[in-house]
Amino acid sequence: MTAVVRISELLIQKARLISKVEKRSLTGQIEHWAQIGQIAEENPDLSYSMIKEMLVGIAEIESGKISQYQFD
Repeated sequence: MTAVVRISELLIQKARLISKVEKRSLTGQIEHWAQIGQIAEENPDLSYSMIKEMLVGIAEIESGKISQYQFD
């Protein structure tokens, strides 16, 4: 489901700039920031880098790029 949301022109300008650097659409960049913000609010003790690594791990699992850890 989609919805129309009004956001400031300044936020749009910032998101447009970063979206080009990160190779995301404008909408994708704003959604990314919203996801990071939600996780950060729910887990205030996590750093940005920890949140990002967790999201990378989730993406790896979802794409099937995992293997069972072998103990020596």
